[in-house]
Amino acid sequence: MPQAHTPQPASDGSDDRLTRFMIDRAGVRGVHVQLRHTWQHIRQLMTDVGNQAPGAVELLGEATAAAALFTGHVKIDGRLSVQLRSSGLLRTLFVECTSAGTLRGIVRLDPEHVDAGGKAVSGNLRDLGDDTVLAITIENPSVGGRDPVRYQGLVALDAADTLGEAFEGYFRQSEQLPTRLLLAGDDEHVAGLMLQKLPGDEGDEDGWNRAGALFDTLGRDELLQTPVADLLNRLFHDDGVQLLGDRALGFACSCSAERVESMLVSLGSEEALAAAEDGDAQIRCEFCGERYEFTRDRIQDLLDVAAQQVPAPERLQ
Repeated sequence: MPQAHTPQPASDGSDDRLTRFMIDRAGVRGVHVQLRHTWQHIRQLMTDVGNQAPGAVELLGEATAAAALFTGHVKIDGRLSVQLRSSGLLRTLFVECTSAGTLRGIVRLDPEHVDAGGKAVSGNLRDLGDDTVLAITIENPSVGGRDPVRYQGLVALDAADTLGEAFEGYFRQSEQLPTRLLLAGDDEHVAGLMLQKLPGDEGDEDGWNRAGALFDTLGRDELLQTPVADLLNRLFHDDGVQLLGDRALGFACSCSAERVESMLVSLGSEEALAAAEDGDAQIRCEFCGERYEFTRDRIQDLLDVAAQQVPAPERLQ
């Protein structure tokens, strides 16, 4: 068994980090995430477009922490996303974390609700509607540069009030391993802590129960405000906490002019040209706020080039 040591703060003092750790004698692995600057950036972008209804921003913060946590739990070579969809006030919530540690996220509310200055979005998943869907999607690059390989799991919501409870149930069912998860957020920070029992007979007989009892003493405010080294030492020092590595997290968006051009072409001639009917077409990325402008002539050029491209045959002739 590796020798345990006292966790120390990240060397660069970053406020945005993912930390993996092991509770040696308990046979438990864990991931901790804290986000400050990244979360403030995402939150400000949502405020700028009017999607700042109470409850919706809180759910976005928890989902942001969760998406980052999960990249420290499963092997990701591409990107992992958490998506929540419903037909109620909260239409779509989407957060993405890449293997490089970059994050982006959005919330879309019912337009009529926003225009009317509507009420808060409930933080209780049961109140979002019977048609609410929560999914975790992993997209990894394929061999040979072909289309990415996608894996998607639907998260059951029938026995959960919070995102943390829903994700706990998902990992227990999908991986058949006991899992604990706490997510928290406010205007300044979001944070998450995930514990999972190691498979097999790792740790002593009561290790998981002991770790779970200590986990239950942790409150949301303490999770948000306590540096990771202090938090892990307070909770699990008797069982020996071993750091397995940490990495920086930060905001980044994958939008580009090329991606927007492809989107315009995919709309078809009529709809793409209609976007520039009254002048230049202006397209704003919902994730980062970047604006792209296309003249009608430029859109027509894109459509002409696409029309001249001959698709490759699906099989050898």
